[in-house]
Amino acid sequence: MKREGEVIFTLGNDAMTAGAIAAGARFYAGYPITPSSEVAELSSIRLPAAGGIFVQMEDELAGIAAAIGASIAGAKALTATSGPGFSLKQENLGLAYIAEIPLVVVDVMPSTGTPTKTAQQDVMQARWGTHGDHATICYSPSSVQECYDLAIKAFNAAERFRQPVLILGDEVVGHMREKVVKKAPAEVKIVNRVRPTCDPAKFTPYLPDPVTGVPPMASFGDGYSWHVTGLTTNDWGFPTNDNAEIEKKILRMMSKVSRARSEIVEYEAEYMDGADVVVVAYGSVARSA
Repeated sequence: MKREGEVIFTLGNDAMTAGAIAAGARFYAGYPITPSSEVAELSSIRLPAAGGIFVQMEDELAGIAAAIGASIAGAKALTATSGPGFSLKQENLGLAYIAEIPLVVVDVMPSTGTPTKTAQQDVMQARWGTHGDHATICYSPSSVQECYDLAIKAFNAAERFRQPVLILGDEVVGHMREKVVKKAPAEVKIVNRVRPTCDPAKFTPYLPDPVTGVPPMASFGDGYSWHVTGLTTNDWGFPTNDNAEIEKKILRMMSKVSRARSEIVEYEAEYMDGADVVVVAYGSVARSA
């Protein structure tokens, strides 16, 4: 497929940063950790140039907490890390899932022990690392071009489904250099969160759209009041112990993603005709496979 746009030769981590900004990211908070540090370094230069904000926080916990706060205030927010930093982010990642806060978290594996090698040991953590029930959307680029393209898709999915979306990269793709075709701004498909249009006095924070199952999201400071908590809530955003309310909330959080599964899941298949054995691979390993 022919691609039109600016052609650059760059790192996977650089391409992820460029894709995030093209998708509308305007806030980054995090803490440097190999092999993801270039995402933070380049964000510190490019985000202010694009009218955004970069903050280096004191640790990984604070990095994702600040990104969550920025998203609640209306910004498209990004944080990036590697293996052990991803572990530290899990508690606040769980908060973002249950409170339905759009956010993109980049995890460039690995770090601990072999920060300049490659591994894919965080896949289980990406799916099961948090402390609650939720649907997970996770992209895993296997080329530098995909680092750019999937960063855009990750932000669009986060905004559309109102939840965190993960990019599970690895050191090989993050640090290799390849050709990337960047789209012109007018050609980038941008999805923004649905915002409430009702009178603020009649706003029910977690009342879902009957078709998508996703509630409109107000920003703090724009006149709508809502309560953010890490507990299971009713439609008003307040904690509840009512079994029916809890079941409704969790099932809605799962179904808003599962009903769009065919639109989210992407894969490439080769040499499948008559195959007795199928090799499933993602990230840099997909290239070897």
